[in-house]
Amino acid sequence: MPRLVRTVLVAQLAVAVAFVVVAALYVGRMATAGVGPAEMLTGAYDPKDLVPYGLHAANPFFWLYAAVSLLYVVGAVLTLPMAVYAAAVAARDADLLSRRVRTLLLVGAGVTTLLLIIRFTPVAADMHRWWLD
Repeated sequence: MPRLVRTVLVAQLAVAVAFVVVAALYVGRMATAGVGPAEMLTGAYDPKDLVPYGLHAANPFFWLYAAVSLLYVVGAVLTLPMAVYAAAVAARDADLLSRRVRTLLLVGAGVTTLLLIIRFTPVAADMHRWWLD
């Protein structure tokens, strides 16, 4: 498998996982606080408060939070180029790539594109504003 194809597969997975983590933290924070989406945007339920032991460079949880944040934000920009590349490679190199790799490329492109579309729904827009507080 070419290195760039492997990189795109890993990036698609990372972007999808970051979105799911942010969504789980959003819903989990709402459920534990017993509030609705409107209250989440007031600033009282800041996502940075979820990082144990505070935000400083010596805290490994901070680096995990930073990585998820970076993947969540940059993933919105990289989704379409990754999806176009994945579809083009799956079509162009159908005889060179295994069926499993082609399927992973196309499923990854579909899932990340669907998650990008979901970002523009009202509920996900509230989640996005909460996360980027």
